[in-house]
Order: sequence, then structure tokens, then C-alpha cells
Amino acid sequence: MTFRRGARLDPGQVRDVRGRSGGLGGRGIAIGGGGGLIGVIALVLVVVLGGGSGSGGGLDSLLNQPIGGGAGAGSENDLSQECQTGADANAREDCRIIGYVNSLNDYWAGAFGQEGLRYREATTTLFDGPIQTGCGQGSPATGPFYCPTDQIIYIDLGFFDTLEERLGGSDGPFAQAYVVAHEYGHHVQNLLGDLGARDPGAEGGSVRTELQADCYAGAWAANAAETGYLEPPSRAQITDALETAAAVGDDRIQQASGGGVDPHTWSHGSSEQRQEWFLRGYEGGQQQDCDTFRVDI
Repeated sequence: MTFRRGARLDPGQVRDVRGRSGGLGGRGIAIGGGGGLIGVIALVLVVVLGGGSGSGGGLDSLLNQPIGGGAGAGSENDLSQECQTGADANAREDCRIIGYVNSLNDYWAGAFGQEGLRYREATTTLFDGPIQTGCGQGSPATGPFYCPTDQIIYIDLGFFDTLEERLGGSDGPFAQAYVVAHEYGHHVQNLLGDLGARDPGAEGGSVRTELQADCYAGAWAANAAETGYLEPPSRAQITDALETAAAVGDDRIQQASGGGVDPHTWSHGSSEQRQEWFLRGYEGGQQQDCDTFRVDI
């Protein structure tokens, strides 16, 4: 998606800890999203197929702690001078992520308000090495992920190169928007209490959870221009998102890993399903269009 050049970004919604280690310690398992499929083994087999999304206790206390405090941790990078406008977002990848985060938080705050609910903004952390989170240690090998314990989305920008070069996703900016929006879909599920089902299988709770996050990403895309940060997406940009959704389908991942396609082990849904549910959210444009738990998927 193209940013409106004069749009004012809020870099405070993104923390940049690239170039250092650190983070919150804790227990639990990170929820991989649209991008949480890098390398197959690290996240898909070990994390998603191996466990659930449980969050530990002490959520409020964790939310009040700053990221950092690990041995050798340095100060956070400051993007406030480099990422101020939509023009910066069009020119720089890290500024682009800030713009997507700003738009997503704005959209979901409004959607929650229409339902009489209170939205709690999620912070996004940019990282490029091992990092301690409220859900345990993450690394670039896990790709982007959401941790429900600390309510933070973690993104390694290097993943987007892997998404294109190894998984066959699009290299367009909207492919990145889809990944970020999917992770924010998990944050919405967490706030609504809908993030617990992680049983595998083509009809299992894990697949339904991931497809709902895809649908939420589509609903945001349909309304993103109304947040003031972005121009309406073009048909080519929607195609970029659909190509990326197909690239991270369980069937495509299993084929790429050299094994057979086994729907009984699916955790995110097939390529066709992921495309279908993103489009359902985009064409309907409402959160209510995304109830994957009450319909056939």
C-alpha cells in the first residue's frame, strides 16, 4: 500500500532493538502468524505443532516493564527522526512498518469502539537476533510472531527477504502489510479471549485461529485508507497479499519441505483457505465477517 506523503507517523508505537539482545523473560509459546513459517522446522514443527499459545501469569506487571535489562543490552534505536511522515514510510522499510502499525492500531481502536469495547494498543518490536520475550526466546528463525503474554508483536525485517526468496511470496510492500496485519489479528483475538484453540488438523482450532487472523488482516486492508495513513490498495497490491497468503499455506510449506501433504498436521490452513479468508475480510470489511469458529472452513 502507498502511504499519503503528508501523513504523520507515530514512531512511539514501534521499538527498535536491532543490533542488541534483550527483552522480557517468561514462559509460553509464541504464536506464529502469516510470517511465522520461516525455515519450517523452527516455528511450524517445534512451536505450532508442538504446543499451544498459553500465556503465563502476571500480565499486568509484564506490560509495565520496559524491554531490556538483559546482560549486555544497549539502548534502543531511535527512529523518531527518520520516520516522521508517509513519505518516509514510502522510502524506508522500517518506517513502513511504523506506518502499518499506526494504521492498524487506529483501525482496531475504532472497530472496538463501535462495539463498546476498549482496545489496548499493541507495541511492535523490530529485532534481528535472539530476543527474550514474555513467551520465551525468539530468534530470526521464527519469523514475525505475536506473544500474548506481553502483547507485543516481534518482527525481523530480514524475514521478508526469506518470504520472497525461499517461500515464493511477493516482494511488494503490501505483502509486508499482510504479515503485520495478520499478527495484529492475533492481538485482537487475544483481547477478545479467542486465542486459546491450538489443536492441529484441517478443521482444528489452530487453523481456525490463523484463518481468522487472515480475515482480520483483510478487514483492515478494506478500511486502511480511512485511518488517514494510506491510499486505498490497488488490485495489484491485493494480489501481492494473496500471493503471500498462498506462499505460507500449510500445503505449500509441506510440499516445499519435501514431504507429503498431510492435513491432519495443519496449523495455519491451506493456501486456498488463507487466500479465501483474507478476501472474505477484505470484501466484507467488517470484523463480524471473520467468525471462522462457527462456519465450515
